[in-house]
Amino acid sequence: MADNLIAAGQLHDPALAAALTAVPRHALVPHFYQQAPNRSWTRVDATDSSYYTTVYSNTTLVTALADLGAGIDEPVSSSSQPSLMIRMVEALDIRDGQRVLEIGTGTGYNAALLSHRLGETNVFSLDIDASLVAMAADRLAAIDYRPTLAVADGAAGLPEHAPFDAIIATCSVPAIPSVWIEQLTDGGTVLADVKVQNTAGNLVLLRRDGQRAVGRFATRYAAFMPLRHTVHATIPNATATAVAISHHRSAHHAVPERDTDALVLPTQQPLLWFLTALRLPVTVTFGYTIDPERREPSHVHLYAADGSTSHVTIAHDHDRHRVSETGPLRLWTHVEDAHRQWTQWGQPDWDRLGFTVDTTTHTQSLWLDEPENPIATLPR
Repeated sequence: MADNLIAAGQLHDPALAAALTAVPRHALVPHFYQQAPNRSWTRVDATDSSYYTTVYSNTTLVTALADLGAGIDEPVSSSSQPSLMIRMVEALDIRDGQRVLEIGTGTGYNAALLSHRLGETNVFSLDIDASLVAMAADRLAAIDYRPTLAVADGAAGLPEHAPFDAIIATCSVPAIPSVWIEQLTDGGTVLADVKVQNTAGNLVLLRRDGQRAVGRFATRYAAFMPLRHTVHATIPNATATAVAISHHRSAHHAVPERDTDALVLPTQQPLLWFLTALRLPVTVTFGYTIDPERREPSHVHLYAADGSTSHVTIAHDHDRHRVSETGPLRLWTHVEDAHRQWTQWGQPDWDRLGFTVDTTTHTQSLWLDEPENPIATLPR
C-alpha cells in the first residue's frame, strides 16, 4: 500500500511512509462492512478471501453501524482512506517533538500512524463512543502503541492536555469550535472538514495567530462523517448565512415551471454546492434520477426541511433546463444566485477560498482571495 501511494504521488514524507509500512491496518480493523445495491450490509473479516486485499487497499472501510432513527443501519465510524489521512498529516507539516490532538479516534489507525511518527507520548486522541475508544486502546496496545486516548465530546477538545501544536479532525463540523483554536500553541495548526450542510464544504487548514486562526481550503475535496455529540446520533448540519442574500420566500406553495441555464450537481460540483448551501436558510438534501441509458443524472432534486422542493429536468442537448418548485422557498433561485456569483468571481476553485476564526469576537468568516474580502459568515 505504501509503495502504491508513493508511486501515485500521494505519499511524500519518508517518515510517514515508514509509519504506513510499520502499522498493521488489519490489527486495528479486524472487520468492516460493505454495502450491497439493496442497501443491506455484509460483515467482512479475515475468514473472507477478499479481506486482506481490501484492508491494504487505498479504501475507506466502514467499521461501525447504528440505526440513527430512520429504521436502517447507517455508518457511524470508519477507517478513513489511507491516502486522505496521509494528505492531511502532510498538510499539517508536523515536526519531531510536536504534540497532536486527533478528534475522532475511530479504529485507532491514524493514532497509530501519528504515534509511530511522533512517539506515543506526543499523541492524544478522543472519541465520544466509549466502546470505540476501549477497542482502539486494546488493539493499539497489542501492537505496542499507547497514545493518550479519552472518551470526550470532540467539540470541547481536550483542555487538560493542551496546548497542542496541531489538531486534526477526522469528522466534519458546521463551524470550527473556538476551543480548538484556544487549545493550540501560537502558530499551531488545525485541519478540519467544515461542512455547513451535508457534503457542502471541504477541508480547511488554519494557523493560529494570537486570538485568530486564518487559512485556506484544501485544493482537493474531502468528506468525513459529522462530529457526534452522543454515541449514536449525528448533529444536524448548521445553515450558514451569506452576506446580502435574500431568502426568496413566496406565499404560494407552487409556481409555474420555468427554464434555467444554471445547473449544479452537488456530488459533481462540490464548490458550487458549497456556495449554494451558504445561501440556503434551511437544511436541504438532494437526490438524482439516473437515466438508465446514459447512466448519468436526468433530474436533480432538492428537498428542504420546511417542505420546499425543486426538481430540475436536465437538458442534455442544450443549456436550458426545466425547473419545477413547490413550498415557501424558491430553492433553485439560490442555486442560480450562487452560480451567478461564482461566474462573476471568475469561477474560482477551492484554493481561492479562505476561512478566519476570531475567538475574541466569536465570529467565523469565509473570504475570497484575501481575509479583507469576506463573502459569508457562519453561525456561532
